[in-house]
Amino acid sequence: MTTLLDAPAPATGPAPARTRRRPPAHRLALVALLAGTAALYTVALPRSGWGNAFYAGAAQAGSQSWSAWFFGASDAPGSVTVDKPPAALWVMGLSVRLFGLSSWSLLVPQALMGVLAVAVLAATVRRVLGPWAGVLAGLLLAVTPVVTLMFRYDNPDALLTLLCVLAAWAVGRAVADGRTRWLLLAGAFLGVAFLTKSLQAFLVLPGLAAAYLLAGPPRLGRRVLQLLGAGAALVVAAGWWVLAVRLVPAADRPWVGGTKDDDPLSLALGYNGLGRLDGDEMSGGGGLHRTATSVWRLVGSGGDEAGWLLPLAVLALVAGLVVTARAARTDRVRGALVMWGGWLAVTAGVLSTMKGIEHSYYAVQLAPAIAALVALGGTLLWRRGRAGRAVLAVGVVLGAGWTAVDAQYHWHHPGAAAVLAGVLGAVVLGGLVAWRAGRPRVFLGAAALALTLAPLTWSVSTAAAVNQSSNVYATPPPVTAAGWRVGPHDGAGVDPRALQLLESGGDGYTWVAATTGHHGASIQLAVGSPVMDIGGFSGQDPDITLDQFTADVAAHRIHYYVGGTGGGPDAARILAWVQGHGRQVPAGTTKLYDLSGLATG
Repeated sequence: MTTLLDAPAPATGPAPARTRRRPPAHRLALVALLAGTAALYTVALPRSGWGNAFYAGAAQAGSQSWSAWFFGASDAPGSVTVDKPPAALWVMGLSVRLFGLSSWSLLVPQALMGVLAVAVLAATVRRVLGPWAGVLAGLLLAVTPVVTLMFRYDNPDALLTLLCVLAAWAVGRAVADGRTRWLLLAGAFLGVAFLTKSLQAFLVLPGLAAAYLLAGPPRLGRRVLQLLGAGAALVVAAGWWVLAVRLVPAADRPWVGGTKDDDPLSLALGYNGLGRLDGDEMSGGGGLHRTATSVWRLVGSGGDEAGWLLPLAVLALVAGLVVTARAARTDRVRGALVMWGGWLAVTAGVLSTMKGIEHSYYAVQLAPAIAALVALGGTLLWRRGRAGRAVLAVGVVLGAGWTAVDAQYHWHHPGAAAVLAGVLGAVVLGGLVAWRAGRPRVFLGAAALALTLAPLTWSVSTAAAVNQSSNVYATPPPVTAAGWRVGPHDGAGVDPRALQLLESGGDGYTWVAATTGHHGASIQLAVGSPVMDIGGFSGQDPDITLDQFTADVAAHRIHYYVGGTGGGPDAARILAWVQGHGRQVPAGTTKLYDLSGLATG
C-alpha cells in the first residue's frame, strides 16, 4: 500500500505516440517474391487454352463422375484412364467441379502450387542458413524457365515438384530435431508424389535418405529404424490406390491406360518407370533434347529449361562440402548439402541417360536442388571472409558468363543475345567495383541480378507464349505479336461442321463419339460430351476389342466415330470395321461416321 501511495502520479499530458516497428527487410523481400511469383504464374493464363488437352479432358470427366475422378479416366463413363496415376487429376477435377470448366479452373491450381513450392523451399533453406539464403533460393526457383512453364500448365509435374519440395522440408525438420514424425511425413509426401508421376518421384529419395542417415541426431540404429518407418509410410501412401484398383473387378472400372495387362503396377514400373530408362517405351517425347544420352542434354540442347545455373550449383556443392568438411556429424548445413546434392546427382544422371520417352520439361525436377545449392553455397562462401568472398566473386562471374553463353546458344536473335551478354557484363563489373569499394550489399544485389536476369527473361517470354499440346518447352524471347494470342479451344483440328454434329448428337448416348488415341480429349472438351479414346493416349492399349466395340454400338452407346490413323491392332480392326459398316456423313475435312443405324437396342 505504501509503495502504491509513494509512486509518482501518472502524467496528465497526452500519451506518447507508439512507434511502429518496420517489418524486417527479409520478410518484405519474401512477400515481394511470393507476390511476383504469383503474378508471373497467373497473368493471362487463359492464353494457353486447355494447355494439355489430354489431362484437361480427364479433369472434365472427373468433374462429371466420381468414379472417373477416382480412377483418373479420360472420359466420364470410364473407358480408359490417362497414362499417369490420378493425384494431379484429383486436384484439377475438384477445381473444375467447384468452379466450372475453364482455363482458370484448370491452370490456377498449378500456379498456386508454384507459389507454395517457392515458399516451402525458402523456408527449408532459411532453417539452415537464415532468411536471406531462403529468399535467394526461392528467387532462383521462381525464375527458372521450366518452372514457370510447368506451374502455368496442367501436367502432373507441378504437383510432383511441390510434393518433393515438401518432402525435403520434412527431412530438414527431422535432421534438426531427430523426430520420427517428420520422416513419416516425408514418406507420405513421396507416396502421394508416386501417385502423381510414378517412379519419377523416387529420384529425390536417395538424397533425402542419405541426408538423415548422415546428419540425423539419434544413434545409427535408431536412424535406420526411423528411415524404415518412413519407407513404410511411403508404401502406404503410394500403395492404397494401387491396391484399390487391383481389387476392383476389371469390368467395373476403366482400363489402366499405358499398359498391356490392365495393371497399375505395370503402369508405374513399366511405361512410367523402367521402360523409359532402358528404351522399351520409345513412342512420343521430345522437346529440345537433341543430343545423345549424356549430361550435355542438361547444359546443351536442354540448357534453357533448367541448366542456367547447373554448373554454378555443382561448384557451390563442392565449395560447401569443403567448407563443412570438419563440422560435426550432425551439422545441418552439411546435411542440407548432402540432401540437395544427392537430389541433383541422381536426377541429373537419370535424365541424362534415359533412352525411352523423355521430354525436356522433365528438367523441372532439377530446379529446386539447383536453387537450394546455389543459395547454400553462396551464403557459406560469403560468411567465410575475404577468401570465401573471392571464390564467390569468381563463381558469380562464371555463372553470369554461362547464362550469357546459354542465351546465345538458344536465342534466335543473336543481336539481342549480345545485348544481354553486355548487360550481364556491366552488372558483374559494377558489382565487383562496389565490392572493392567496400559496398557489399551492392555487390550482392548485382550478383543476384546477374544470375537471374537471363532466366527471368526466358520465364517472362514463356509466360507470354501459348503453351499447349503434350510436348511443351520454355520459349526463348522475344515473343512476337502472334505469341500473345489466346490459344484455341477447338476440337484438335476437327472441322467446325463435324463439331456441330457432335455437339447435338450426344443425347441418349453414353459416348457421343469414339476415336483413336488422345485426340478424343480435345473433341470432348469442345463438345461437352464424353468421347471414347480407343487405345488410350497412344492408341496402342488393348483396352477394347472389336467385339466389345460392336456390342457398344449395337446397344446405342456410341453415336459417331471420328476418323483417325495409327493405333494398335485392336484400334486398327475397329477402324476397318467402322469404314466398312458405318455411314460417312458430310463433315468438311473430317471423316465422320454415323453409327446410329447399326444400333439394335
